[in-house]
Amino acid sequence: MMRIYITLSIVLLTTSRVAAQKGVNSLYSAFGIGDIEERDYSRNFGVGSAGIARPSGQFLNELNPASYSAMPMQMFYFEASMAGKSVQYNSSNNTQSAGDIGFKRFAIGFKVHERWGISAGLMPYSRVDYKMLNTTAIEGTTENVRNAVEGSGGLNRFYISNAVRITKNFSAGLSSGVVFGPITTVDSLANDAVHTSRNQNYRNLNFTAGLQYQGKIGEWQLGAGATYRFATTLSGKGDFSIRSSDETILYQEKSTSAEYRLPSQLGLGLSATSGNITWLADYRLQKWEGLNAGKADFKYQNSERYSGGLEYMFKRMDYYGRETEGIAIQAGAAFHKGYIAVKEQPLEDFSISAGVSIPTRTGHLRYYLGLEGGQRGRSAKGLVQENYFNVVLHLSLRDNWFYKRKEL
Repeated sequence: MMRIYITLSIVLLTTSRVAAQKGVNSLYSAFGIGDIEERDYSRNFGVGSAGIARPSGQFLNELNPASYSAMPMQMFYFEASMAGKSVQYNSSNNTQSAGDIGFKRFAIGFKVHERWGISAGLMPYSRVDYKMLNTTAIEGTTENVRNAVEGSGGLNRFYISNAVRITKNFSAGLSSGVVFGPITTVDSLANDAVHTSRNQNYRNLNFTAGLQYQGKIGEWQLGAGATYRFATTLSGKGDFSIRSSDETILYQEKSTSAEYRLPSQLGLGLSATSGNITWLADYRLQKWEGLNAGKADFKYQNSERYSGGLEYMFKRMDYYGRETEGIAIQAGAAFHKGYIAVKEQPLEDFSISAGVSIPTRTGHLRYYLGLEGGQRGRSAKGLVQENYFNVVLHLSLRDNWFYKRKEL
């Protein structure tokens, strides 16, 4: 067991060090609140991040808070995820590459009662990471000036989820979260003599309700799930300043406020298991149209995501001679229409994924490796097409921390 704790400690230290590394530089994160995280960096990753109908039997499934009622008694879960990304940007006249690695998720979970499960965790909600060079006309003259606009930061989500098994087949859950984080925008002239800096720190509560059904028809174990994330308005407070190249403050406004509205989200999912094979399919809808004011170069549109995949589970004998889950292999795909359209071009993302989950001899620890390749955006109208490849490492620890041994 000591080796498990050492392994997890190394992962935590490594993740905290690399999370600050920057290098993706995505043009599309300049709009709205950045790139909203739609993927699930758990064992659902390899099946297109589908799993709304999947119970939390072997891992913590935050895609549906109702799933936590399926956790076994006397088990304590700890999970950590990190991911690396490599991107190639293609425009009509240029090609560039970038890469990044960082933290994606920490979570714990346990069963309070036979019918009641709890999980808590931290994960990214959105990311802002871009740098753009622009040519701006000087008003009243025929001259232009070059300026650079750089954005950084993003939002995170801390949550505590509760699930209750209502009947033998139905469960309900509620995820209570706080969405928070800074977004910084720096606009500087080409000679870097003067630059402006705007910092906004957003935060507010955010709630997601879930229902899940698990039943059996013949040889098929069937599941269905539904989630509803309630709309919320993020409150932003920050400051605005104009600074010289040596960071001397020329002007400062210390108290600025802003609001950003997040729409409700509906999610539906199905699962079917027969023997060693599990099929999964999800659909998510978020209505952004008309919610926040767009600008001349982009507008908000409704976001949709279709995902699905299959998992094949090999059976094995555990440390105590009982049949249990062994190695699992996965394949999946996803299509996502993003929440913004740039220059009348919808931001669409298509990807295929694969994954493998490998248990240790005792089954207390599982190593998960997920791979994904895809394409986002178009190179038309001066925009950028992103060809990307993601690698995910997810560790899941299950231990009998609440088990009391009988004295002889």
